[in-house]
This record gives sequence, C-alpha cells and structure tokens, in this order.
Amino acid sequence: MASNMKAVKLRIKSVQSTMQITKAMELVASSKLRKAKERADISRPYFKELYDTLVTISAGNTDFSSPYVRIPDNDKYCYVVVAGDRGLAGGYNSNMFKKVEEVTAGKDYVVLPIGKKAVEYYKRRNREIVSESFGVIADISVSDCFEISRLLCRLFREGQYGHIELCYTEFVSMLSQRPQVASILPLAEVSTEDGEKTAGIRELILYEPSAEEVFDTIVPEYLAGLIYGGVCDAVASELAARRTAMEAATDNAEEMIEKLNLYYNRARQASITQEITEIVGGAEGLTG
Repeated sequence: MASNMKAVKLRIKSVQSTMQITKAMELVASSKLRKAKERADISRPYFKELYDTLVTISAGNTDFSSPYVRIPDNDKYCYVVVAGDRGLAGGYNSNMFKKVEEVTAGKDYVVLPIGKKAVEYYKRRNREIVSESFGVIADISVSDCFEISRLLCRLFREGQYGHIELCYTEFVSMLSQRPQVASILPLAEVSTEDGEKTAGIRELILYEPSAEEVFDTIVPEYLAGLIYGGVCDAVASELAARRTAMEAATDNAEEMIEKLNLYYNRARQASITQEITEIVGGAEGLTG
C-alpha cells in the first residue's frame, strides 16, 4: 500500500509539472495572438485595394492580353502550403495537410512549403519542393513574400506551372480556424468579376505607358499581398489553435490531479484504518 501511495504522489507531481508547462504555453500564445490578429486585420485593406485595381484595369481595358490572365495548356499545379513551425497546436497542421490532400487528389503538382511542419511533411512523402528557403514561418517578412511572388510569377510566365494556388488557414475567430485553398494564378476570373461596377469609369482612367504593362507590374505586388495576408492569417490561426489546445490540456491536468488526490486520500485513509485495526487486534491479543 505504501509503495502504491508513493507512486500516486510521484504521478501527481509529474502532472503538476506538465500543467505548469501547458499553462505557460497558453499564456505565451495568448500574448502573441493579439498582435498577430491586429497584423492580419491591418494588412487586409491594402491587399483588397490591390485586387480592386486589377479588376478595374482588366474590366476597363479589353484590348490587351496579359500572360497572367490567359489560361495555359499546362495542367501542372504549384501549391503554396502555409503551416506552422511547431506542434502542440491541436489539429492545426494536420487539418491543413488533410485539406491539401483533398484538393490535390489525382493532380500533378509540386509544393512551395512555408513553415517547418510543411517542409518536413512533404519531405517525408518525397514530394517535389520548389524551394526550402521559406521553411520558417516565424522569419517570413513582407520582403520574403515579394521574393516568393516574383519566383512564382517567373515560373508561371515560363510555363513550368499552369496553376498556382495558396493553401493557408483562415482566422475566423479565437475558437474557429478554417483551412482554405485559393487560386492566385491565372487571373482569368478578374476579367469578368465586378465588371458592372467599373464599367462607368472605363473612359476616365489613362494608364502610362499602357494598361497591359501596369497590369503585369502590379500582379506580383498583388500576389505578394495575398501571400503575406495568408501568412498573417495562418500565424494568428496557429496561435489561437495552440492557445485552445494548451487551455484544454491545462484543464485536463487539473482534473487528473483532482482524481489522483482523491485516490491518494482514499488509499491513505485505508492504510490508516488498517494500521488502527492491527493495533487494536494486537492489544486485544495481549490483554486476552
């Protein structure tokens, strides 16, 4: 009985140590989450303005043909997959990879991973990787997103890939994050989207040197904005998922400690009762 009680006591101390770690990770994720969410919210208006500019140019000028708008014959896909650098974030990374596996079924594709988990995942599966230079999402900056955008635009113009899609986790709320897959090239849908809203200003805008050159110049900027927005959303989503997971782990540890304490107290009470019974029995034997 004594050895059993000692094992329970050690178990309680072990769970308490784990709970301290999960609580600390929860607090760290909470402190970083607000800044990450603010960064994601602040970045959206700029990228929306870039997209609206593309729509305006495309809808107001029908006499040019950009390589970014034409749908090529190449059916090879390139997926920019944004994942986390670390685990302990619930199903954040696994949900993202599961979503990518669904959309890539039966397709010929390569990946450009952002985040250590994405690099490790596709290396284990021997999937062709475009570049490992952006394997740490914590180090991704705006300039890195422009570098990624220029790389993707160059490969698209060269015809190596016919479709480029961005896979990231959208930050919906503190408790909800959704994996998303968005097509970023070609921009064929830009020619028709919101055409009615821009029809009235077609004759009021003059682009120099030409609308086509302006369009081709702004596309890499637009794609960099989309990638940066996806990265910001993904970072906020990862922190929210980790905070939720660590909060649940802390609650589970507290519940486990309560149960272990109850078991320990019962065992201790049983041990005391047994000792009293043995003492009383011994005393009766001596007096008898």
